Amino acid sequence: MKLKFAALAFGILVLAAASAYCQEPEPAKGFDKRKLFFGGNFGLSFGNSTLVNLSPQVGYRFNRYFAAGAGINGQYSSFRTSIFNDGSTARRESYGVAGLNIFGRVYPIQQVFLQLQPEGNYTWGKIKDYTTSPASVGKLPGKIVPSLLAGAGGVIPAGRGGFIILAQYDLLQSDRTPYGNKVFFSFGYNFGL
Repeated sequence: MKLKFAALAFGILVLAAASAYCQEPEPAKGFDKRKLFFGGNFGLSFGNSTLVNLSPQVGYRFNRYFAAGAGINGQYSSFRTSIFNDGSTARRESYGVAGLNIFGRVYPIQQVFLQLQPEGNYTWGKIKDYTTSPASVGKLPGKIVPSLLAGAGGVIPAGRGGFIILAQYDLLQSDRTPYGNKVFFSFGYNFGL
């Protein structure tokens, strides 16, 4: 008796799901501007270390499972090291990053996504050492640094967009990667049209 009831309940669920699927409207063909979204990484930090990050992205949601897009990277960081008791600094390092990225997202469920983001970033910098008189300045020559960011994130819907929480890691670990060798987290908001 229990087996018959379970089979009947399963059959009703399958029919209800099929009925709901059949009632979905036919997706529009061609480009739909309502599927565009805008976001990226934006950050400011000041003090002994300074960070300015302006890295906007634009994406397109092809269907409920896939999205892709592109963006630009712009970062500047500066920090002091070896601060003495009198407040003087022994060294100041500053770095810049400018680059391009593309990304792809897979949504196994509506509010969770996996992301892969290849990047090409041009990096440069300088180090000013105050322990010598006069202070010496060393420059890091400009270099194109590839990165491949892999991550997982979540979306909390809000209006026509959503809050994004994303954990990423640079799989390539190239010399002078701007992301370091640890998992890093991003928080933001994607705006939809």
